[in-house]
Amino acid sequence: METFRVRTTVSKDGQLSIKGLPFRAGAKVEVIIRNEEKDRSVLAKELKALFKEIQSLPQAKTITEEDIAAEIAAYRASKSK
Repeated sequence: METFRVRTTVSKDGQLSIKGLPFRAGAKVEVIIRNEEKDRSVLAKELKALFKEIQSLPQAKTITEEDIAAEIAAYRASKSK
């Protein structure tokens, strides 16, 4: 299934207009409309809860700043190859 994503704003009269779709005329498509602002706030809350849970794990308390710096350096080195 080919997916095409576009972000747009609802007009004052409650309508949307999408131009330049990459599908042939007559193609059957599915349209899903979601409130991006609400989704992001829900995601932010879920991520904050996850981070709090991870930070409370016993093994998270033993990680040092040096460990973090070494992990970042190793990751960056692997990406530059």
